[in-house]
Amino acid sequence: MHEGSRKAIIAAFLANLGIAISKLVAWFFTGAASMLAESIHSFADTGNQGLLMLGSKRARRAPDASHPFGYGAARFFWAFIVALVLFSVGGLFAIYEGIDKLRHPHALESPTWAIAVLVFAIGLESFSLRTAVRATRPLLHGRSYWQFIRRTKNPELPVVLLEDIGALLGLVFALAGVTTAHVTENARWDAAGSLAIGILLVVIAGILAVEMSSLLIGESADPLEIEAMTAQIVAAPAVVRVIHLRTVQQGPDEVVVAAKLEFRPGLDVAALATAIDDVEGRIRAVVPTARLIFIEPDLYRGQPADEID
Repeated sequence: MHEGSRKAIIAAFLANLGIAISKLVAWFFTGAASMLAESIHSFADTGNQGLLMLGSKRARRAPDASHPFGYGAARFFWAFIVALVLFSVGGLFAIYEGIDKLRHPHALESPTWAIAVLVFAIGLESFSLRTAVRATRPLLHGRSYWQFIRRTKNPELPVVLLEDIGALLGLVFALAGVTTAHVTENARWDAAGSLAIGILLVVIAGILAVEMSSLLIGESADPLEIEAMTAQIVAAPAVVRVIHLRTVQQGPDEVVVAAKLEFRPGLDVAALATAIDDVEGRIRAVVPTARLIFIEPDLYRGQPADEID
């Protein structure tokens, strides 16, 4: 795992654990629905960081007979599980709690507790988000943060970024709900805060689920990496043309490359083997994560690439 990702996960884990405990104490003293929803959300986020670390550990296992390409995709799988947890434990519970409190309002007790804890939580969550933003910045390469979330092959940082953003917005909703409920003496504002938190978490979970499922199904390598590989292959002295090039992101740090190439005619077996080795070396020089490379020599027959066997 990228060192920045590890630091962001640890920062998020510690922040969420502290926030969850403080919110639970505040709910005990206030009975605020939004505080309970936020507490469950923070405990779910704490568990989510543990799942991301578990995915990283499992991805480091060496290839074996049953998984000859390794376990790199485990990081995608556990990030997808995090999205499901965020949706069910975080989002749906908050929505349920909000609806229940709308139907059966409960007067707030000791709102000062809730406000103090929420302000404390905003501080901790801001620290966690700052760590995630710093870890992400070197990986942007001119892209916006939204483009990074949509295109990156790193599953942990998008999860931490969106979780932290969702948590901060959720805290603002909770603070607004509790404060308005106290000022107006209408507990339904607290319930509305819980509903807003739930809807926000469901939306974030949906975004994460779509992105992680795409990686699980099998995305190609980054377009810039494919362009760099193609340029290096074409530059090889023995290569006439690239008939087609296929890539699969097997894990965040591992790309499988399969290429069908036309080589100069007249090469004997030894010369062809040397030419293939040269192509593999050129690919790895520009894309070090290209761990497995399969080169098939062939003749170009003029078919569209997608129709070539």
